[in-house]
Amino acid sequence: MSETPKEMFVRYLQTLHDAVLWKLDGLSEYDARRPVTPTGTNVLGVIKHLAYVEAGYFGDTFGRPFPEALPAFDDDAEYNADLWAAPDESREYIVGLYAKAWAHAQETFAEQELDSVGRVPWWPEERAEVTLHQILVHMTVETARHAGHIDIVREMIDDFVGMRPEAPNLPEQAFDWPSYVAKVDAAARAAAEA
Repeated sequence: MSETPKEMFVRYLQTLHDAVLWKLDGLSEYDARRPVTPTGTNVLGVIKHLAYVEAGYFGDTFGRPFPEALPAFDDDAEYNADLWAAPDESREYIVGLYAKAWAHAQETFAEQELDSVGRVPWWPEERAEVTLHQILVHMTVETARHAGHIDIVREMIDDFVGMRPEAPNLPEQAFDWPSYVAKVDAAARAAAEA
């Protein structure tokens, strides 16, 4: 039996969840939390952000508020509080929050059809009415975008690369990355000088 379109969307999103969490494997507490880009991007913070937005898009949007407080979204919360882990927020807490948000989302998937209508309260009124289909696409794009951020951050921390454990999407044999990078750099310089 083939999967339904809704099952396909959920499967793709689950694959992204697994890839995002895999990028935490082997990271020290400091490396999981530390800012790696000039704008503060960090692995655990991106996972916290994904937990928060998933709880909202698959919860509040469809009349199913997430059962736990999400303090980084409070009106008086510090800007970007959902994009970094406070010292008292353990890795286990944030990963657990992401798992709870996903379980909450799965309940929404079970109760709703792709054409079920919801309302995103934080979007402008003229586009606040949405379908589950639209939000599944939105969250797949959102999660894929942030998975890419995590990929780059993790590579910058310790050269750990790959798409996911069962399909790293990299050459299976030894690859001469320094020569490859030098070739790409030489091409960039040649184009800049042309």
